[in-house]
Amino acid sequence: MATGFLAKAASAVTLPVAPLYGAFLSYMIFHPPRRPHHKAPADLGLTSTDVNVPLNGQQGRGLHVWLIPGDAERVVVLGHGLGLSKSASLAHARLLSEAGYTVAMFDHRNHGKSVADRAGWGMSDRHTDDVVAVVRHMRSMDEYAAARIAIYGFSISTFPSFYMLKREDCPVDAVVFDSGPALELAPLFRNFVAAGGVPIPGPLGAGPSRPVVESVASSAAVAMLRVQWPPPPGGAYERTPMLFLAGERDTMIPASGVRALAERYPLAEVHTLPDTEHLQGIKTQPETYAETVLGFLERTLKD
Repeated sequence: MATGFLAKAASAVTLPVAPLYGAFLSYMIFHPPRRPHHKAPADLGLTSTDVNVPLNGQQGRGLHVWLIPGDAERVVVLGHGLGLSKSASLAHARLLSEAGYTVAMFDHRNHGKSVADRAGWGMSDRHTDDVVAVVRHMRSMDEYAAARIAIYGFSISTFPSFYMLKREDCPVDAVVFDSGPALELAPLFRNFVAAGGVPIPGPLGAGPSRPVVESVASSAAVAMLRVQWPPPPGGAYERTPMLFLAGERDTMIPASGVRALAERYPLAEVHTLPDTEHLQGIKTQPETYAETVLGFLERTLKD
């Protein structure tokens, strides 16, 4: 009991600094400590080439891409979850490569081997720029200039993958989303912080300080996006086939929020994977997952 009392007392003492730490965490969400690639394509028997994709026409370090060649007329641009790197999506890349697709796996800015970006504002446009840059780079290559292209996003990075449909000058033929996006933004950031996506030390992580840290971090993260969400139906959102894969047991981005967003768009399909947590579909339901993804891409990227 004494230990519990001391913990609550310490949390109460740190309460005045909880909003400041919450604001710091909001920045850290978009600028996480870099995780090295824990595997490379060769570890899964995939042949790849390292490619640098410049951002905003600038030379030098941009987005780091693993390009895994396949059918030059069918390309999938593959992202990763926030705080991870493209190596987290290698199982998905193998699934696609074995089905014959060309796969372009990229690290978002501030992740993996891609460029550092210290900006703390307009993060939605910046991460959307990443997706757009890879698509445009693929189309700039002679062998893929006429390819049909799909975008494949994961977790919180599904949001820029979805938002890029607003870029009418960069059309794609289909989009696949694993564990997101959802209708509301603030809950997902709150869930991300609550799940330990960013560190909360000592007294700030308990007692009255904890909810303040989580609330400020989630609110500030939403503000940093500077985004109008959800995008209104119309344009590419009415023309582009979409596949949403949601885990039945996902507490980070619940399936209910994914369905609430998807029902706004006429060509959206939602598949809820039973007994599946966040980003675990390819592991918990491998056959259903593969059949659903490959069936969708076969329908949407065929001639």
